[in-house]
Amino acid sequence: MQPPVWQKYLTDYNEGLGLVYERFVLNDFLADLRARFNIQTVLEAPLYGMAGVSGINSVGLAQAGCQVTLVDDNAQRLAGVKRIWGELGLPMTPVALDSAAWGALPFADRSFDLAWCWAALWYLPDASQLLAELARVSRRVVFVAMPNNLQVGYWMRKLLIDRDFFPTVDERWVNIGLVKRVLRGQGVRVVKQGVLDVPPWPDTVMPANEVLKRLGIRSAKLESQFSGDHWTWSTMAYYLGQQPDLYDRVIKYAWLDHAPLPWQVKAIWAHHRYVVGTVAP
Repeated sequence: MQPPVWQKYLTDYNEGLGLVYERFVLNDFLADLRARFNIQTVLEAPLYGMAGVSGINSVGLAQAGCQVTLVDDNAQRLAGVKRIWGELGLPMTPVALDSAAWGALPFADRSFDLAWCWAALWYLPDASQLLAELARVSRRVVFVAMPNNLQVGYWMRKLLIDRDFFPTVDERWVNIGLVKRVLRGQGVRVVKQGVLDVPPWPDTVMPANEVLKRLGIRSAKLESQFSGDHWTWSTMAYYLGQQPDLYDRVIKYAWLDHAPLPWQVKAIWAHHRYVVGTVAP
């Protein structure tokens, strides 16, 4: 049996351009939330959801001085994430959870300014329980995002290149309307919704050279465009100060993300939809 993909990325930080782009756009969004709502304490649960290196979605918040708590239900992955944060020299509180306990997070009511989850709901036995817990433990903001099933890459993945993946997840939770209904049922007031991660390429969740292989395209010239030593994209290298220009090189592709268009128009191509809600004091 092949080891899960996340194991590779606990030590291999070359994630690919698409993932680095996704992280930088998400970092900017989180920075805006931090400033708008004066966020100082953060809970990310679960810490997985995004492909690539596990557990680094909240690094930008920690670098800005926030106290970050990360929750996982896999001890090996959590240990790897703890080591990665140590490599970054950043404080982080890791919390281990039983895989059946996402409906009972071990935190008091209103423990965090921000409780959030990126693209992980469909991996859970009952995501509605986690959403209720995020609402319970947040004192200010709940932020949830999921893959956007309107864009072409989602259907390319589902119908052509990654068909075995979809029977392993609960696809109901790509319906952001369902997420909003559950949060509203917990007293969360939706204050913002929209799309994030709108680069000029489809969302296939895998490196471009792997997409070519799965589509049966054999071209040394094409593969050379997406592999080799020159084709290295690593958010960790940026965080570690090894590639300080990486953000500028990547964010130039964000013209659709930054375009002053209604989010409903961007949804045709966006990789993720999101909702932001506030909780009563």
